[in-house]
Amino acid sequence: MAVDPQEILTGLFHVAVAAADPKKALPGFLDKVLKDQSVNNQSTNKSNGKVIVIGAGKAAAAMAATFENYWEENFVKESHLSGLVVTAYGHGVPCHRIEVIEAAHPVPDGNSQIAAQRFLNLVSDLNKNDLVICLLSGGGSSLLALPAQGITLADKQQINQALLKSGADIYEMNCVRKHLSAIKGGRLAAACAPAKLVTFAISDVPGDDPAVIASGTTVVDLTTSEQALAILKKYQITISDRVSQWLESPKSETPKESYESSIFQIIATAQKSLEAAAAQAEEMGLKALILGDDITGESRQLAQSHAELITQVLEQGQPIKAPCVLLSGGET
Repeated sequence: MAVDPQEILTGLFHVAVAAADPKKALPGFLDKVLKDQSVNNQSTNKSNGKVIVIGAGKAAAAMAATFENYWEENFVKESHLSGLVVTAYGHGVPCHRIEVIEAAHPVPDGNSQIAAQRFLNLVSDLNKNDLVICLLSGGGSSLLALPAQGITLADKQQINQALLKSGADIYEMNCVRKHLSAIKGGRLAAACAPAKLVTFAISDVPGDDPAVIASGTTVVDLTTSEQALAILKKYQITISDRVSQWLESPKSETPKESYESSIFQIIATAQKSLEAAAAQAEEMGLKALILGDDITGESRQLAQSHAELITQVLEQGQPIKAPCVLLSGGET
């Protein structure tokens, strides 16, 4: 029987994506975190507080729809559940209680700024009886873009485009983004206090560091404004005087304190998706080699190195013999 390599690889890709599908990945973690942490006791009684859902990322709307269904099946339907999520254009999913808006990715636009400001407005007057659910996934950083004091959206767009072209890795880009933002680098978490904050995240970054996913919107940031300036200098990125002045100001520093009322839970990762694809390949009788979930670099260079490895497999049978599949993930 003839084998169609493209069909096999396309099928494995879909298996990997399905492993991170919020409808499959999120409910189990909702059981664990919301029930085990007794969050439901705090939030399902109408007199005890509001439940606000916010979220950003290409999967944010799908996560919000899954959360809505779970909440209505497991908790009091009359509870004060509402919220807003922002996703990339074309990724919207209908929700009943949670508003969904779309914005640009990978370079932010006006809707990215509107969404970020509305997030801050939603959590600006909460108390310890309230609960904030934050849903994050890949693309969350550009979809949630609120310039810091004195900086314009055009400044952020120009710097973001320059970083994307420069070869800077995701850690460097996010360091800069955090220090030019009024919401990233833990600032959203600070705005939610004293409410309880629970973040559910789908990781798209090597190493699955919560401080890097969506530019660490709800976790403490350990990077500094000085590092952000050094990165811009390293890649010879031109910045305006107002950006320079802001980064040199103590006000540009991100929050460094942890938040006792905050929980962060990663629900899906690139590694888990690669493992799912590898298992499917082996069921088809193909050996699978996972090269890693932390492949980073310039796309053309990575393509060349992968091609060289394929040649080595075909000619020398190393590090694995054909027929096989090579699987990798990361950030390019």
